[in-house]
Formats: sequence, C-alpha cells, structure tokens
Amino acid sequence: MTSAPLVAVICGSRSDLPALRGCFDTLDGYGVAWEANVISAHRQPEALAAYLRDAERRGVKVFIGAAGMAAHLPGVLASLTARPVIGIPLDAGALAGADALYSVVQMPPGVPVATVAIGSAGAKNAAHLAARILALGDAQLAARVDAVRADLAGGSELAIDPR
Repeated sequence: MTSAPLVAVICGSRSDLPALRGCFDTLDGYGVAWEANVISAHRQPEALAAYLRDAERRGVKVFIGAAGMAAHLPGVLASLTARPVIGIPLDAGALAGADALYSVVQMPPGVPVATVAIGSAGAKNAAHLAARILALGDAQLAARVDAVRADLAGGSELAIDPR
C-alpha cells in the first residue's frame, strides 16, 4: 500500500501469518492501507507498547490482534489504546482455538475487544469489520463496503421452489 496504514495487524508469531492471508487480501480489496507486525505480548511487552504508540502517532485507526492458545495479544492491545481493537482467535493448540476464543472474548469491562470467529473466517471478518469502522468517516470507503455487501448478498440468494 502506498498511503499511510490505517489498520495495523499484529500477531505473536511468524507461524500465525498464513492464517491472516484472508485479512490482508480483504483489506487490499477495500483499498485500505495496512501493515502487519509480529510482536509477542508475552515475550516483547515493551516493544509492543512502543510499537502501538508509534502506530497511533502515524495515524493507525484500528488494530487487529491475532493470537492462539492463551491469546493475550488482543487484550493487551486494548489495554494500551483507546482505538478499536479486533481480536482474531487462532486455531492453534490442543483445543483447536476454543481456548483462544474464550481468552479474547472474556475481557473485563472497559477494555473491549471486538471478537470474530476462530481462524481464517475470523481473519476475513476482522478486515470487513475494520473497513466498516473506517467507513464511518470515509464516504468512498462506505460506498465500497456497500458494494461488497451487495455482492455478497447477490451470491448468497437461494432458489426457492414455490411448490
């Protein structure tokens, strides 16, 4: 993307990046500038806080945190910023993402994380949600969101036999 990123996608491990391909592709489809970084909330907390401050200064409006297992990254992001945070629970570990889902969705009052589905469907929905949030202040993006919604609605119609 050539413009300054409006969305920052953060995951805790390089091995998480393939699961986020749908997120990146969907943001690209909307024409939303984004950046991705690998920063562990557990192993690099100071680096994560510094990155978040810098990203806010550079104009990032929405943060997407992807994590599996204990999945603390989205909650840590939400504790460090007042900007919207979307959490993607990844399907890592023995519980196939259920543990990550509970970790991301069970945030204390005042530290909200919008939580999407586990895995690749959640990665795509995180991008759709980020675009909808950004569209609140961008009429051109709002039109693209409406066009995507209309396209999805057109492809999901069921033929019903009136008999």
